[in-house]
Amino acid sequence: MKRREFLGLGVAAVSAILAPVSLSAIDYRATKPDTWTAHNVADAMKALYGTSHTIEKGVKLNIPDVAANGGAIPVNIKSNIDAVSVALFQDANPESAVAVWTLNKHSIINFDLKIKMKASGSMTAVVEAKDGKLYSVTKELEVALGGCEG
Repeated sequence: MKRREFLGLGVAAVSAILAPVSLSAIDYRATKPDTWTAHNVADAMKALYGTSHTIEKGVKLNIPDVAANGGAIPVNIKSNIDAVSVALFQDANPESAVAVWTLNKHSIINFDLKIKMKASGSMTAVVEAKDGKLYSVTKELEVALGGCEG
């Protein structure tokens, strides 16, 4: 067997194994467009989940108390809740929704990302449990002068 034929068989085998895998992510921009134009956290949560009422426990949001650079604020969201989605909101920028993640039964809620905030404000992480209950945490953040808009 020639080397190219052997490598071709390997690629074909890997393709066959991975072919049945499909993603079932929800396109929240298409299905919940008002979430992305809401100007405050409560309105964005209502557009996404139908309510802004949450239980304030079970979710950890790690952000700095003071961000030296508003253009790259590190954010970590953790939870052990058996969930179907996680969302992040903030109240400093014109639109409040930052991101929404669809989860599956194997998902581990331990997300790291960096976001941009033009001013001091708060961030809210919301976890939607499989039973439909919403769990959240809100933390205040101060953006130092000279940040993304300074």
